[in-house]
Order: sequence, then C-alpha cells, then structure tokens
Amino acid sequence: MIGDDSVGKSSMLCRYIYGQTKHVLVEPGVRVGLHIVDTAGHESKTLCHCFPQSAGCLLVFDLGNYKTFTYIKHRHTEVSKIVHPYTVLFVLAGHKCDRKEREVNQEEVEQCASALGAPYIEASARTGHNVADAFELLTRRIYQGYLSGEVSLHERWGKIHKDKPAENKTNKNEPAENNKCCVL
Repeated sequence: MIGDDSVGKSSMLCRYIYGQTKHVLVEPGVRVGLHIVDTAGHESKTLCHCFPQSAGCLLVFDLGNYKTFTYIKHRHTEVSKIVHPYTVLFVLAGHKCDRKEREVNQEEVEQCASALGAPYIEASARTGHNVADAFELLTRRIYQGYLSGEVSLHERWGKIHKDKPAENKTNKNEPAENNKCCVL
C-alpha cells in the first residue's frame, strides 16, 4: 500500500484485516493468502526492502486532497523501477469516498487509471464501503496476472499448494472440492 501521508492506508488495512479474512477465494477451490505491507508514510525506507518481492500495489489517494492524487504517478514510476525486471500490478484506490468534499474529479481519475493500466475503485474505511473489494480486486488482478504469465512467482513467495480432496463422509456421491492455496 502506497500513498501520501494521511490518505488512510493504515485505516483501510485495519478495516480489512480486522473485519475480513486475509485469504481471498479467487476462483472455486483456489484461495490466495495475502502478505500486506503498509508503508505508513515511510515509502523511501520501505520501498527498497518490500517491493522487489511484491506482486501488487494498492495506490491510495484521498479524494478530498488533490496533492495526494498527484503523488500517485510518482510512486507508480518509483515502484516500477525498483521491481525491475519483475512486474508489479497496480490498483488505484480513491479513499474517503464517504466525504462530500472532493478535490479530484472523476475524469482525471479515469485518465490516470488508464495511463497507469490500473483498475480504479473508491473506498471508505470509515463506512467500510469497498475496502475488502479493493484488496480483493488487487488479489484477483495478481492471480490473473500469474495465470497469464504477466507476473512470475518470486522465489520468496509461497508456492501454489494443491491440497488433497477432502473426503465427504456424509454423502459419497458428492464431488470433493480441490483446494489450492498460494501466498502472494
């Protein structure tokens, strides 16, 4: 998670972790475990240590503070350079959408998202609106990137594990689910 000071990265993360699971079902039988790093406004120290092993990044800005929006393009470029030759997939998140005061207009956000090649979502940690959806959108984007070859498994990531089918003791005629899990 990257964004300017006071955009609400930690609030979003707390809302997600304490209100939801850290495993995302990306398709039937496939769960992805997340390792989420909140830079807590210390990007310069954190970027070099965390992002070379990262598969995705939630770019967060405050919809009521235009300066935090302009910060996003710089951080996108910085992360992309740090992870090279690996690829990081991005999701752009406009935070604090519950507030009426907005300094960032929808057209600018859509242009930015298009230029970055990132889907856009608005969220509010205060109300919980789209917080889990933002993390799940990023997780699904990473998983699809992995399946398509856009993102490669990093040696520090967990591997994709295929659990043995669970036996259904109540009805032998029902198919057992195949569960796969990976940590990104």
